[in-house]
Amino acid sequence: MTITVLVAEDEALVRAGCVLLLGTAPDIEVVGEAGDGAAAIDAVKTLAPQVVLMDLRMPVLDGIGATRAITADPGAPAVLVLTTFDEDSAVQEALAAGASGFLLKHAAPADLVAAVRCCAAGDGWLDPAIVGGVLGALRRAGPRTVSAPRLLATLTAREREVLVLMALGRSNTEISAELFISEATTRTHVAHVITKTGSRDRTQAVVLAYQSGLMR
Repeated sequence: MTITVLVAEDEALVRAGCVLLLGTAPDIEVVGEAGDGAAAIDAVKTLAPQVVLMDLRMPVLDGIGATRAITADPGAPAVLVLTTFDEDSAVQEALAAGASGFLLKHAAPADLVAAVRCCAAGDGWLDPAIVGGVLGALRRAGPRTVSAPRLLATLTAREREVLVLMALGRSNTEISAELFISEATTRTHVAHVITKTGSRDRTQAVVLAYQSGLMR
């Protein structure tokens, strides 16, 4: 099954490089490009991509505003944000806006393809180099959403355990090892957490864990 992608980046050279790299993957098709946030919103409505590769710093409307507008609609695509080391506060805002993943601009080409695939599958993507900063920002932000605890009330005790480990940045393999369960069982628990909390993907479920006060 082909994953359709929209590349939103104002620097033509960077945008062309992303399009070229994604074009090497047999299961990925770049269906459109946008040079600013407003154009990205319009392109999503017209092209209905599965994943939007979104730069944070763009003219007319920045990546955070564009992400917020795009993810507000039902059936919205996953937004994979391109970021740099010095944009921690912007990353936190993009998380709150509904972004599903974050990739450093100088990441390896293979990581770009892997990140797009993960976001399309609903797993999200946090570049290992910025995981600590992102989780730290979420901890400092503290609970912000009154409805979040009600959503978590639908989870079983085991599902809450899994969500806590997800929020600590653990992979499915690491969760399986810590809880002494199979990876297939872990994937099932993760899927239940995402569905029961109404989260778009793994990343947004982690955001909910911090907004609810589950993680302190």
